Amino acid sequence: MTTLIAIGAGIAVLTGIGAGIGIGIATAKATDAVARQPEAEGKISKLLLLGCALAEATAIYGFVIALLIILFLG
Repeated sequence: MTTLIAIGAGIAVLTGIGAGIGIGIATAKATDAVARQPEAEGKISKLLLLGCALAEATAIYGFVIALLIILFLG
């Protein structure tokens, strides 16, 4: 049973991979957009930060779920 709990917690933590990929793609696109239109840098930066915050929140939720799995089911 403890092996299944560890596997479940490990899968929950893998949400960080998706968040990292998403943030990397968003940063690349924002950099490209600023290079094409430097005068829109302020608007692009605001949208980039909002998107990164939402993507990072999913990684944090996955980490919290993994901790809850370990603490309450372990």
